[in-house]
Amino acid sequence: MGRCTIALFSIGLSIAASCARAAPPENCTYKGIDLFGDVQVVDSFPDIRVEIVTSFPDLKVQTVESFPDTCGKWRFVDSFPDFKIQYVESFPDLKIQMVQSFPGVP
Repeated sequence: MGRCTIALFSIGLSIAASCARAAPPENCTYKGIDLFGDVQVVDSFPDIRVEIVTSFPDLKVQTVESFPDTCGKWRFVDSFPDFKIQYVESFPDLKIQMVQSFPGVP
């Protein structure tokens, strides 16, 4: 997880908060890993720890059966993955939202 900063402004009593966390850049990679392709779910030693959310995701993911060749399209496999993920409920590397269409960086 990242660090959070909170700024209070006396004029209008506005509160601004920002939390720095690792989000995928526009080129759809995370630490050099392309966020599309063949994905294997593991219980330990993942490349990326992900949390499934329903709002404000870092990446929208669509499950496909073939051609996982664009950002956010994942094909789940049991062997020879492009990268491995582990589902977590806290301290994820990425927050993903499962979608039926329009995958990618929101």
